[in-house]
Amino acid sequence: MDARVRELVKATIPVLREHGVALTTYFYQRMFRHNPELNHLFNRSHSETGKQPTALALSVLAYAENIDDPSVLAPVINLIANKHASIGIRAEHYPIVGKHLLASIREVLGEAASDELINAWGVAYGALADVFIEAEGKLYTDACTRDGGWSGWRSFRIVDKVRESAEITSFHLAPSDGGPLPEYRAGQYTCVRVFVPELGVMQPRQYTLSEAPGQGHFRISVKRDAGTVSTPPGRVSTRLHDAHQVGDLIDLAPPFGDFHLDEACSTPVVLISGGVGITPMIAMLNRLTATARARDVQFVHACRNAEVFAFGEHLRAVAGNNPQVGLHVFHDEGAVGDGVRLGLLDLRALGDVVLQPEADYYLCGPTGFLQAQIATLHALGVGSGRIHAELFDTGSVAT
Repeated sequence: MDARVRELVKATIPVLREHGVALTTYFYQRMFRHNPELNHLFNRSHSETGKQPTALALSVLAYAENIDDPSVLAPVINLIANKHASIGIRAEHYPIVGKHLLASIREVLGEAASDELINAWGVAYGALADVFIEAEGKLYTDACTRDGGWSGWRSFRIVDKVRESAEITSFHLAPSDGGPLPEYRAGQYTCVRVFVPELGVMQPRQYTLSEAPGQGHFRISVKRDAGTVSTPPGRVSTRLHDAHQVGDLIDLAPPFGDFHLDEACSTPVVLISGGVGITPMIAMLNRLTATARARDVQFVHACRNAEVFAFGEHLRAVAGNNPQVGLHVFHDEGAVGDGVRLGLLDLRALGDVVLQPEADYYLCGPTGFLQAQIATLHALGVGSGRIHAELFDTGSVAT
């Protein structure tokens, strides 16, 4: 990109800050109207609630703001590339997206969108698309060339269905072709694809592989999304809970994700989760106790009450059988007991048990929870380099 292209892209920053979400909302409507076959690639719920347009608007703005040195966006690009690979976005989709994005800029901005501006954004989009295509191509190649790996969707059979709490149910999944499974890193996710009758299309959803690798099957642990006053119940989670039983077939993508346990380290590990954010932490804990028993592990979890506390029996057994593991559970409400503390999670209350020199901190949960715990860690002197976080939502969270 030459200086003039960068200048024109940067000139749109004020517009993107003020009208970015309106632009990306229009873009998605336009693209799905002209290319309805792409509906099966996108989470329709996130489009309808505005989460997806907001995330895209922030990404476009960040690109414009850093157009002089896009390399600073490398961590975000890696995060998005993994998500794209898991739902099956391929190189041939980028020209379609680019066509509708440029047309949306012209149609929304009107006379302010000169041919020169559109051409500049075309160059900038093409450069970014090439980065994603290259990154995703490497992920696809790695996924299908490793032992037991594959590309695209693979049929799995539900071999067990286990109720973990009032809200979370685990699905044990084995390849229907009888073939082997690839190794993956504890903390990574797979993508599930199911048909949603009310939409008339397949819908993808990413779920953490909630068991350590090497078990001979995959396990995902799905929270039923009951919805709120302003949002409908989760279409895929509800369908999995209610309609999918042992023996049924379901499509899965290979494991992906840039949030995972660093097994090259020997440092202490602190696993901090809120709600269904417990799922990658269970996989990490099981991996650590199986392969790195010398590493100190502190497992810190917060949830509303005992009814929604998943994997409690398993956690108590692991802590009881592994002296290097400490278990710290916080409930917002209800009775205390079995080592449970009543009240919101307060890392300061755990003192030196959590605040350990050289410890690595892994966090997963909803946005507000992560922001609060990361702020506390920083206040306690923990640097960003030792904090690793996964947001269970569209977008990312700063560490």
